[in-house]
Amino acid sequence: MDFAMTSEQQSVCDAVQKICAGFDDDYWLERDASGEFPADFYQAIADGGWLGIAMPEEYGGAGLGVTDAALMMHVVGRSAGAMSAASAVHLNIFGPHSIVVFGSAEQKKRWLPDLIKGRRKSCFGVTEPDAGLNTTSITTRAVRDGERYRVHGRKVWISTAQQADKIMLLTRTTPKEECAKPTDGMTLFYTDLDRNFCDVRLIAKMGRAAVDSNEIFIDGLPVPVEDRIGEEGMGFRYLLHSLNPERILIAVEAIGIGQNALARAAEYAKERIVFDRPIGQNQAIQHPLAQSWMELEAAFLMAMKAASLYDHGEPCGLEANAAKYLGAEAGFQACTRAVMTHGGMGYAKEFHVERLMREVMIARLAPVSPELILCHIAEKALGLPKSY
Repeated sequence: MDFAMTSEQQSVCDAVQKICAGFDDDYWLERDASGEFPADFYQAIADGGWLGIAMPEEYGGAGLGVTDAALMMHVVGRSAGAMSAASAVHLNIFGPHSIVVFGSAEQKKRWLPDLIKGRRKSCFGVTEPDAGLNTTSITTRAVRDGERYRVHGRKVWISTAQQADKIMLLTRTTPKEECAKPTDGMTLFYTDLDRNFCDVRLIAKMGRAAVDSNEIFIDGLPVPVEDRIGEEGMGFRYLLHSLNPERILIAVEAIGIGQNALARAAEYAKERIVFDRPIGQNQAIQHPLAQSWMELEAAFLMAMKAASLYDHGEPCGLEANAAKYLGAEAGFQACTRAVMTHGGMGYAKEFHVERLMREVMIARLAPVSPELILCHIAEKALGLPKSY
């Protein structure tokens, strides 16, 4: 067991850190206020070749593993951009994994180079208003019509859909009631997000304004058969190969945000003088910050364990879910403590910790709730009866 990064991994982190350093607090505060997508940051990551960190070299990617991608996204999350920076590139890191694993050679050649170079932006169309975390209950329907499908339905909380020209779309091709198992009958497509058939509506939200969230109304979207990934009816199984990497990436992003906030809180605690002494001299300030340091470090180790298991082809569902839970909780707690350490100034935008706290909340909510993770661990790790 080796906890040290390889020289190659250190080089990845150094290169990504250098890119992130070019986009400072003021840049991200302006994006938070304006809601403008950080296109120049996105392109800088693409120009560095990092959008394809976990994609095959033959299509222009780096051919590295989830561990390397997680280390990269930890650096991005820890930067001034926090979740806005991470979310701007997040989908490119894990989203195309279904294409890499299950796509045909023709599909990989057609789709992956543009994603890696940043010439195409994609979004991930899974969640629906009436299904939520119960993915097997989605109702977006794809009906075969000769050499194409027609898709009707609704998706919600779709990040970057304002920017995207492609969508990874999970649909039902067989109604749930006609399937032997609820996970059957779903089909995965990667296709054009054609605005002639898709109404993309922005959702106003509490944080991460620079990276849009949307509801999409799909009315008769034509999808060529060649845009179907793998076999009809196997989409849910294909999607599962992206879920564990996504949980790992969300975990390290939240950990990075928490560490960013913690560093700001510690610096402020050393400089802020009240009653003729720095507030950082008081144990009521020291102890919560020290506790956050330990929580963040422990969560990071779980995320690295999950990533290592995935890269070695081992089952990692428990560890990936645990990492997401621990990382999100530790990150949120660290950001909250950072705001409290700053006192009233923690509420002021100029100190940035309120922005970090708003953005890290996403990691607690998505892509799966902390409560459902606890249910999963109770059932799969402890052998307790399924509760839902």
